[in-house]
Amino acid sequence: MVVNEFVWIGFLVFVMLMLILDLGVFHRNSHEVKVKEALIWSGVWIGLALLFNYGLYLYMGKEKALEFLAGYLIEKSLSVDNLFVFIMLFSYFNVSPKYQHKVLFWGIIGALVLRAIFIFAGVALISKFHWIIYLFGVFLLFTGAKMLFHDDKEVEPDKNPLVRLFKRFFPVTDSMSGGRFFVKINAKRFATPLFIVLLIVEFTDLIFAVDSIPAILAVSNDTFIIFTSNVFAILGLRSLYFALAGITKYFHYLKYGLSVILIFIGVKMLIVDLYKIPIVYSLLTIVGILAVSVLLSVVFPQKQNDLLLTSKNE
Repeated sequence: MVVNEFVWIGFLVFVMLMLILDLGVFHRNSHEVKVKEALIWSGVWIGLALLFNYGLYLYMGKEKALEFLAGYLIEKSLSVDNLFVFIMLFSYFNVSPKYQHKVLFWGIIGALVLRAIFIFAGVALISKFHWIIYLFGVFLLFTGAKMLFHDDKEVEPDKNPLVRLFKRFFPVTDSMSGGRFFVKINAKRFATPLFIVLLIVEFTDLIFAVDSIPAILAVSNDTFIIFTSNVFAILGLRSLYFALAGITKYFHYLKYGLSVILIFIGVKMLIVDLYKIPIVYSLLTIVGILAVSVLLSVVFPQKQNDLLLTSKNE
C-alpha cells in the first residue's frame, strides 16, 4: 500500500498539534517536571505509538506494522543512551529543573527536522546505490564495538566545535538569565548559557542520528515507516528523560545491550543479499537483548563505589 500525500499531511498536522498542546497548554509555565507527570506523559506517547502501530496493522498489513515496531524500539532504546549525555549536560551547566523541559522541547523540534533530512537522504541513497547498505553495516559494527569497549567521556562544552564556532560570532553571557536563550545588555544582544545547552543538545542528536538512522534502515526501506517510528520515539524522549533521569545509572548493562543491538543490525545489513533475516526474528532479538541487559543490571547491581563515581560525573 502506497502512502499518499494526504496521509503525510495528516500525520504532520497531528505532530504539530501535539507539540502546540505540549508547550502551549500543558507546559505554558516553566516548572519542574515531577516523576509522576513524566510517567503519565511517557504512557501517553507510548500509547499513541502503539495505537498508530495498530492502525498500520489494519491498513498496511502485519509486515509494515512489525517494521514500525522494530524501528520504534531501536530508536527508543538507543535514545536511552542519549539521556546520559543530557543528565551530564544539565548538571555541568547547573540548569534549573524547571527550564530543562524547554531546552529539550526546542531541541526535539530541531531533531525532527534533522531526522527528516537524514531519513529521506538515506532511503534515496540506498534505493539508488544498493552497495551503500554495506557501508552502513560496517559503520554500525564499528560504532557497536566502540560503544562496547570504550568508556563514556565527560561533557566538555568548550571543546564542542559547534559551540566554539558560535562563540566566535556571537557573545555569550557568563550566567543564566532565567529561562531565556537571549538577552539584551546595553542595546547589544547576547546568548545565554541556556542557548549553549540547546546547541549541544542539537549537536548530540545529530551525532546520535548518524548511528540510529542507518540502524532503522536495516529493518525497513519505507520512508513513511522510518519517519513515523522516529517521530514517535523522539516525541516521547522528553518525558522519558524526566521519568528515568534518576535511575538510568542503575541500568549499567544497558549500554552493552545497545552495543550488541548495533552489531547485530550491522551484521544484518552486511548479509542482506545472502540471507534476509525476517522482521519477526529481528524484533524478537532486539527485545531479547534489551530484556537481558536490564535483567543483568538488576541481578548484578553496580558497586557502591562505582555509583558514587557516576553521581560525581553527573
